[in-house]
Amino acid sequence: MFPKLETKRLVLREILPSDAEDIYSIFSNEEVTKYYGLNTFKKIEQAEKLNEAFTINFQSEKGMRWGIEKKGVPGLIGTIGFNSWSKTHRRAEVGYEIYPDFWRNGYASEAVAKIVDHGFQEMELIRIGAIVFVENIGSSQLLMKQGFEKEGILRKYMYQNNEAFDVIMLSKCNRQNNGAE
Repeated sequence: MFPKLETKRLVLREILPSDAEDIYSIFSNEEVTKYYGLNTFKKIEQAEKLNEAFTINFQSEKGMRWGIEKKGVPGLIGTIGFNSWSKTHRRAEVGYEIYPDFWRNGYASEAVAKIVDHGFQEMELIRIGAIVFVENIGSSQLLMKQGFEKEGILRKYMYQNNEAFDVIMLSKCNRQNNGAE
């Protein structure tokens, strides 16, 4: 069963087929996709396929993606989740995006804090990584404020819009659960 999470201002919930229009609105915005590693959507069918991919990744235990809603306000303002989830190695990578109308309100920080806590406490992860475009200074700063540490640069790691980009690898490790039994 997909876990529903709540923060003071947000509900993090399963992304449903009925969310395709919201997903399209988010991912058809060039400001959102600029640092996402995904070409900007041109058709609603792309959002429908992405929704299906989120479901398949969860069912196959390879990833988990929540829709972000403001409490009491229907409709997604973004998504957040874990990619490259490995239960065997107890690690995953966090990724997120918020529609620009909701930037600089602390929603991404609130959502990141919640799923990182969920990842360490409920999923028993020992490492959560993040890959951030070098140019995306705001996202790097957000993650470092959450206790993530820079590990290095992955050169030409993301390819988007016919261009290769360097990214920063960051991580946060669960110091309370190092895997020792």
